[in-house]
Amino acid sequence: MNFSLSSAIATTLLFGATALQAQTNMKPSDTEYYSPVPPTVTINQGIPSDAIVLFDGKDLSQWKSEKGKANWTVANNVLEVKPGAGAIETNEHFSDFQLHIEWKSPEVIKGEGQGRGNSGIFLQGLYEIQVLDNNNNPTYVNGGAGSIYKQRPPLAQVIAPEKWHVYDIIYKAPQFNKDGILTAKGTVTVLHNSV
Repeated sequence: MNFSLSSAIATTLLFGATALQAQTNMKPSDTEYYSPVPPTVTINQGIPSDAIVLFDGKDLSQWKSEKGKANWTVANNVLEVKPGAGAIETNEHFSDFQLHIEWKSPEVIKGEGQGRGNSGIFLQGLYEIQVLDNNNNPTYVNGGAGSIYKQRPPLAQVIAPEKWHVYDIIYKAPQFNKDGILTAKGTVTVLHNSV
């Protein structure tokens, strides 16, 4: 079969006209629905009213470690990794969520590659969103800031030397049936500094 460009254009115009005709014959009530009504969320000092605040700048009451108490440092409204203290996790367990987190690399630059400002945000103990000082610091692409560690590199490198970084993470947990068989894959979207 041999199609000419004019045949392709004519076919496209015909389909477009048919779609437009169908749309103009549609009543507004065919595409409008009124329930369920989404919950109303208000904003107070930039925090949505339905948010669970995991760190208020004052204490680690929402956090723990494998050994019990979370032993990181809180000073000047900042939570800082304490070398040798190990990982911390939230007291509450989450499955599907949106997480807003702000982080900054150490001011004193030490190390290179994965040895420079390396940390991570673990999602249900399954996936890690990499935190790393990438500024003039080459490393493997699926291990840089914003990557799903050793699984997927970020779509773009968002480097902000000596500045605070923001991750907005949208996570939908994988689903399993009663026998432990995967029924729906998990998804994660990471917006690094709004990119």
